Amino acid sequence: MRNPTIAGIKFVSIPVMDPERSLRFYTEALGFEILTDQEFGKGRRWIELKIPGAGTNVVLFTAPGQEGWMGHFSNVVFWTHSVDKAYEALKSRGVEFVQPPKKEPWGSSALFKDVDGNTFCLSSK
Repeated sequence: MRNPTIAGIKFVSIPVMDPERSLRFYTEALGFEILTDQEFGKGRRWIELKIPGAGTNVVLFTAPGQEGWMGHFSNVVFWTHSVDKAYEALKSRGVEFVQPPKKEPWGSSALFKDVDGNTFCLSSK
């Protein structure tokens, strides 16, 4: 049965310091695709990215007053079919990992940082 109120998550927002530098990281290193890149208020950009094959998008945007949210562990968890293969591919593209792949009873995970120090978990599904 469909939920009549909430159908899913449209996007998650990641605070970034330098939108251009972050855009290069997320498109070139992580392989995301640009859906929208436009001005969003005075001196701000709204950059919405698509993860190929995924239903939830990523927005690179820092709302006023959220500048201090950068550089911390994020609640966003990315998943992959193979953490080991993704780790090798992303590492070869210059992605910094703070924890290499680790096997747990529930699956595998690794931790990586973006160019602003936001830390994400990469997990098996």
